[in-house]
Amino acid sequence: MIGRVERYLLDRIKEEGAIHITLIDPEDVTSASASSIAEQASLSGTKAIMVGGSTLASTSQLDEVVKAVKRTIELPVILFPNNVTGISRYADAIWFMSLMNSLDPYFLTGAQALGAPLVKKYGLEAIPLGYVVVGEGSAVSVIGRASPIPYDKPELAVAYALAAQYLGMRFVYLEGGSGARQPVPAEIIQAVRRSVDVPLIVGGGIRTGEQARQAVEAGADIIVTGNVIEGSDVRAKVQELVEGVKDGVRGRKPANPVPPQGFK
Repeated sequence: MIGRVERYLLDRIKEEGAIHITLIDPEDVTSASASSIAEQASLSGTKAIMVGGSTLASTSQLDEVVKAVKRTIELPVILFPNNVTGISRYADAIWFMSLMNSLDPYFLTGAQALGAPLVKKYGLEAIPLGYVVVGEGSAVSVIGRASPIPYDKPELAVAYALAAQYLGMRFVYLEGGSGARQPVPAEIIQAVRRSVDVPLIVGGGIRTGEQARQAVEAGADIIVTGNVIEGSDVRAKVQELVEGVKDGVRGRKPANPVPPQGFK
């Protein structure tokens, strides 16, 4: 069953072609600075706030950041958990995700089983997500014991993305990783976009509006950025990224119409 936050995201994607979401790492901010980032990002056109990080350990800090953001803006706040400690009762929704290319069963289903009762207890909207790590050197690949997709192997990304879709996950996230040397290549985004029917999220390594444009033009439905806005002019940077997303939508090639097929 599709919940209120998921419906909101789908509607924004349908209306605008693609959207930007701001990611806040609760370990890198205070409640006051998180509130300021969320406010400025909202004014600049971001469509939701994600809260989470690769190394989060303090649930109390997470709670305080989520509450501060919720007090400041009316956009949905979606948890982006790295583990059970990434769950807060104060958020609107949670990406209920499996790290598809992890070598550790804990990150495939173990953490999810531990976290599910809390998600139920808190009444959080769970949005099923297949999470695929691309490229080397990111914190998430180390902590999640992932076998990252090489930049030159788009067929592997397609295989994991399709597996996520066929398992019933309603979004696929291609993650370049915090601090990645480069974003997810356009070739991988294009290959996955041609193969899956669910919305495609791309994040990690996107630092400029031009990089956002390239990812959206290649087929991303949602662009997520986090580190790039910390310590910068948040409003100007998010505006740049949002404009890049809009330019990417305008630059997409129209899909070739598929003639109707009879049923035999």
